[in-house]
Amino acid sequence: MNKAITTLSYALAVSAALTFAGTAGAQTSSGNNHSHSHSHDKKGSVNEGYFDDDQVKARELSDWEGDWQSVYPYLVDGTLDPVMADKAKHGDKSAGEYRAYYDKGYKTDVDRIVINGKKVTFFRGKDSVTGDYETDGHEILTYKKGNRGVRFIFRKSVGDDAAPRFIQFSDHIVAPEKAEHYHLYWGNDRAALLNEVTNWPTYYPSSLNGKQIAEEMLAH
Repeated sequence: MNKAITTLSYALAVSAALTFAGTAGAQTSSGNNHSHSHSHDKKGSVNEGYFDDDQVKARELSDWEGDWQSVYPYLVDGTLDPVMADKAKHGDKSAGEYRAYYDKGYKTDVDRIVINGKKVTFFRGKDSVTGDYETDGHEILTYKKGNRGVRFIFRKSVGDDAAPRFIQFSDHIVAPEKAEHYHLYWGNDRAALLNEVTNWPTYYPSSLNGKQIAEEMLAH
């Protein structure tokens, strides 16, 4: 496993066929319909990607602290089918097309992430790697449809060699606030990760079961 993990590179970071080492989770500009209580401007909500630069504030790793699970298995086993059907009722794709879209977006074999203080542990089955991470600023991205997103970036200071050098959070929040879920990118190339917009492994609290996660998604 370590050999695979240590091969994190630009090619793996942008690949849709992900391994534990090369998974680079990301948020797309139009595929995530999650809702939070944020202020609105004349164009739309912060959650939808409309905000001013001065609204973006530094965030600490504690905003994502907790025990998190990937939602990808619930897409694969059909638990999220009602979510895809609901999207089809309000969107421009069929339920099957949405499922394919999210299959690419959610795809990952990192099924669990635990964040405690500065430590981030990535689990792939029973195997895990851990690193301590320090803030490395943020980047504001502009998407094709005109809305924007913020990547909050952390750099590994110490830890397992196999742990990624960089992790980038995207959770539709632009200032300090506890995340309810998030999309995560990780790899060894900070700049390359910013180019990933088609694969965005998504994590919800491990305390929720699949049905509860589906209900959360449908509520938004």
